Amino acid sequence: MSQSAYAQVGVDIQAGERAVELMKAHVAATKRPEVVGGLGGFAGLFDASALKTYRQPILATSTDGVGTKVAIASAMDIHDTIGFDLVGMLVDDLVVVGAEPLFVTDYIACGKVKPERIASIVSGIAAGCVQAGAALLGGETAEHPGLLGEDEYDVAGATTGVVESDEILGSHRVRAGDRLLCLASSGLHSNGYSLVRHVLLEKAKIPLEAHIEDFGRTLGEELLTPTMVYAKHCLDLIRTVEVHAMSHITGGGLANNLGRVIPENLVARIDRATWTPAPVFSFVADVGGISQPDIEETLNMGVGMVIICPESSIEPGLALLNSQGIAAWDGGVVTTRNSGEPGAVLSGIHP
Repeated sequence: MSQSAYAQVGVDIQAGERAVELMKAHVAATKRPEVVGGLGGFAGLFDASALKTYRQPILATSTDGVGTKVAIASAMDIHDTIGFDLVGMLVDDLVVVGAEPLFVTDYIACGKVKPERIASIVSGIAAGCVQAGAALLGGETAEHPGLLGEDEYDVAGATTGVVESDEILGSHRVRAGDRLLCLASSGLHSNGYSLVRHVLLEKAKIPLEAHIEDFGRTLGEELLTPTMVYAKHCLDLIRTVEVHAMSHITGGGLANNLGRVIPENLVARIDRATWTPAPVFSFVADVGGISQPDIEETLNMGVGMVIICPESSIEPGLALLNSQGIAAWDGGVVTTRNSGEPGAVLSGIHP
């Protein structure tokens, strides 16, 4: 099939080539010393000889997307922040096992390639990679006319990292008496947007441009707040204090995600009195008439990451995180689990 015939059915090869040219500078900013070659090859190349310095290197990998938050980005025609959400969802799933993210690859599917929009999306992905210390090694932009509308797109990606075998974090290290070091989220991050959009946009019909007094900005600006990328901060923490496990708080809420890294004989007890969730969480619950258990099973409630560590790590850990601009606090304790209890429970009342 000739190029002109391909264009007749809605696929613009020239637009794709222009998009690649526009994104090159953003991708170059993420380059690590191990990256071989540049953008545009069939595969990204990464020099793995650095792994020879490891005693027993274990590769870790994660694949994810950003869900229906892309609908907010499309509606607002703001595309340079959604990449932070993608990178955060990827690399912070790696770091919970103690792995350093090495590189990221992305996939953008769209109804029509608009070079400036694609470059804007990639600029956000690249900026997130810089924050995580990972190289943006490659990716794919696919044009799907007839399947997606001209202004519709979706983003997904994958990442690979490495950790020493005997330094893997997880439930096998957690002990009774460990404390829960909570790291604040920047807002909703990129989970629960199907519920949020249904409640606020479809049911309550609140315009994205509506100024919400509790937020101090528009609804759209609040909903498009980028996900925090914690990877570098968590790696610094691991290198500075003793850490036993971590939990990235994504879809399913705080207790469900935290329970995934707690041994069967123990329970993580989270005290709501130790923090005040941002207004967006109560706003969604109040507008939608959503119960506390339901909202806590869906949204992160202001906690993006939980570090499980011995009590001796709390004070120096807080000092390190606060020096890096990360709001954090001692949010609870690990104790013996009672019969019938889940791996993590919330108690108390938010201030």
